[in-house]
Amino acid sequence: MSTAVSESTGVTVHSWMPSSPCGAGCLPAEANGVSIPTVVVRWCLVVSALATAPLLTAGWLLPRSWRTGLQRRYAAILLRCVGIRLVVVDHRGKRRHTGGILAVAGHVSWTDVLVLSALAPANFVARGDLLDWPVLGSLARRMRVVPIERQSLRALPATVATTAGRLRAGERVVAFPEGTTWCGRAYGGFRPALFQAAIDAECPVQPISLRYTGRGGELTTGPCFVGEETIGQSIRRIIRQKGVIAEVRLAPIEYPGECRRDLAARCERAARGDERIDLAAHDIVDPLQGAVGVAAAGIEAAERLVA
Repeated sequence: MSTAVSESTGVTVHSWMPSSPCGAGCLPAEANGVSIPTVVVRWCLVVSALATAPLLTAGWLLPRSWRTGLQRRYAAILLRCVGIRLVVVDHRGKRRHTGGILAVAGHVSWTDVLVLSALAPANFVARGDLLDWPVLGSLARRMRVVPIERQSLRALPATVATTAGRLRAGERVVAFPEGTTWCGRAYGGFRPALFQAAIDAECPVQPISLRYTGRGGELTTGPCFVGEETIGQSIRRIIRQKGVIAEVRLAPIEYPGECRRDLAARCERAARGDERIDLAAHDIVDPLQGAVGVAAAGIEAAERLVA
């Protein structure tokens, strides 16, 4: 398969590799900042929370039933430490699925993991280099993250198989089918590949709508993690923000069927709901456009594995 190298990042990319045109220009022009004492307090709380995080995954210290509840509360507390309030609207109805389930949502920021963990502990399908991040990487390994190597097309079937195995074992697995983060004002499509895991495991899928707003209900891109920003820079910026709300809507579950394309399309419609986003107003251009040239045979090979 033909490949190319992104001039901006030096990373080998493929035609199937998820890319987002969102960057620094998507961030709010003016910071809605909190006071310096509040920033100091938030930093102290975040550092304290991260320092105690390994205790939540220590099997020798806490029974599994206790760890599950504590991990959920820990995620909710850490969200509040960085100044984000969680609001949940549940449209699932009275019937609840109790076995393995694949939860899918759009991807805006690393804070999405905290938001969805606050709903219920889960295994996450996440970028492979997350395991190498300081502090958060150690926590990710303890939380049994399923790594997905975006640069390696050949590694994708193994990721799908691992995900299916955990679903068969009755675990809750969360995936972000866009494959990368977007700012929330615009978004990418749900790629079908990981939905094959739900079909193989014969498990339902829980579509989740996730958006970040201000106190007045207006959409905000403040928490987004896009472009060349590092995790440290992102944390510093988010901690300085004021009045951010993570709005979560749990849609009715979707049953797998036999076609991952159809399943992905159904889940994307459910996750987006009635939301309408004007992409023209976003005024964005794909930074990788023109950097990647792939032969027709390479595109066909990628589509057979990813579609």
